[in-house]
Amino acid sequence: MTPDSGESPAAKRARHEAIGQRALAQCRGYGKLILFGEHFVVYKVPALVGAVSAYTDCDCAFTEEPGLTVVDERPAAPNYKVKKAAEAQEAIQLTLKHLNVDTSKRGVKLTFGGDLCAVSGIGASAAQVVALARAVGRALPLKMSEDEVNAAGYEGEKGYHGTPSGIDNTAATFGGVLRFCRTDAAPTFEKKKPKERIRIVYASTGITASTTAVVGDVKEKKEADEAWFASLLTKYEAVLARGEAALDAGDLEALGKCLDENHALCQELTVSCPELDALVDAARAAGAIGAKMSGTGRGGLMIALTPSEAIQEKVKSALSKLAPQVWTTFLA
Repeated sequence: MTPDSGESPAAKRARHEAIGQRALAQCRGYGKLILFGEHFVVYKVPALVGAVSAYTDCDCAFTEEPGLTVVDERPAAPNYKVKKAAEAQEAIQLTLKHLNVDTSKRGVKLTFGGDLCAVSGIGASAAQVVALARAVGRALPLKMSEDEVNAAGYEGEKGYHGTPSGIDNTAATFGGVLRFCRTDAAPTFEKKKPKERIRIVYASTGITASTTAVVGDVKEKKEADEAWFASLLTKYEAVLARGEAALDAGDLEALGKCLDENHALCQELTVSCPELDALVDAARAAGAIGAKMSGTGRGGLMIALTPSEAIQEKVKSALSKLAPQVWTTFLA
């Protein structure tokens, strides 16, 4: 009989690669786009957020020598990782501390990758720390529920944002379209079920904004004029109610109008900027049925609602003439 020589080296490599890919698939955090509620969500009113299919993944390996090594292979906007380096280091340490990993006693090597481009507004920081939490849990091993992963992500987000709303890490953990609200206790969220996939174009201004700084500035303006902020908050709650109803009904035209109104509120809140406004105007002119800034603002991202593939491509083409980076995706 001919001896069984087992699998070939090529087959073995392919199998090991497949195992590695499956492992990384369990260590992902997703990007997000805020549809309604940036900044207002900090003050315990609901927001709607949609996760995108792009993700950050993380590989965690323990080493004999104490210390922390981070290899960041994520695609990113120019200077994003440089500007966010100190915040990222703090976020990683907070996440590890939450999971009781002490790098002074046990070495850790973390490698971040994936296809989510790190840019202000997409929830890149939350995707990173959620992916980290999953990877550490898998490496220890530590059986973690999705709520526990989300809690670890929230702790990590403090390194980037000081006092995070919790919306980004929740979207990064659970995916889908979510209605999110902060409370005095744990945040609440509800998964929405759009009637159809929603086509979105999103574009970067190329400006990396500090969420901590912008949120802090909005807080100062609120405290300086509570009546002004309360008026905007009341307007926002009305826009959100109509926008959520439109989403539930699958009425994209009405949803788009509400996105436009939310952008106007962000302008009044002073968190938009000329670069964002120019991209929003260009998207509408190219056929988008609604467009707004998304995320921190004063840079970062804008989003455009497109009802068909043809309009999606037309809007992408128009924005590509102004923005350094443009992407197309679906929500839900």
